[in-house]
Amino acid sequence: MIKFVTKLKRFGKLGEKTGWTYINISAAQANKLNPGVKLGYRLKGTLDQHPIQHVAIMPMGKGDFIMPLNAKLRKLIGKEMGDTVTVALELDERVVPLSSDFMKCLKDDARAMKYFKTLSGSHQRYFSKWIEDAKTIQTKTRRITMAVIALGSEQGYPEMIRANKRKRD
Repeated sequence: MIKFVTKLKRFGKLGEKTGWTYINISAAQANKLNPGVKLGYRLKGTLDQHPIQHVAIMPMGKGDFIMPLNAKLRKLIGKEMGDTVTVALELDERVVPLSSDFMKCLKDDARAMKYFKTLSGSHQRYFSKWIEDAKTIQTKTRRITMAVIALGSEQGYPEMIRANKRKRD
């Protein structure tokens, strides 16, 4: 486990990360958590005594990582960009199952399932988490439909989101 105090930062204009709030995890800290690993992985621990689990960190080059903090998590800890937070982290090796409803629907579309299987585990989980985070069955159904259509067209999660945003705009 590593413990440290840091400030929440926010990206300015930086592609898909524009506006993200995050904390830095240095190469030295990351090496204590998961030695030698340069790809993203999941952590658990606390942010200001608030428990977190299965939170992803993303590589930023030279062994450094960031942990994005979404609005829900920032609200939980009561912090925004520039605020200081006390961090305690350790590797979270739990396996999170994929959405069973989503997987059942994917089985009905061989092309979508074939492409889905080519995606990394983290990208598969993006789809699954997005679907399971739906607050109503109607939203969940709409998201499953969007995901299956996108995967059948060999679109990953970010491409699907961008394509559907363009349709709305």
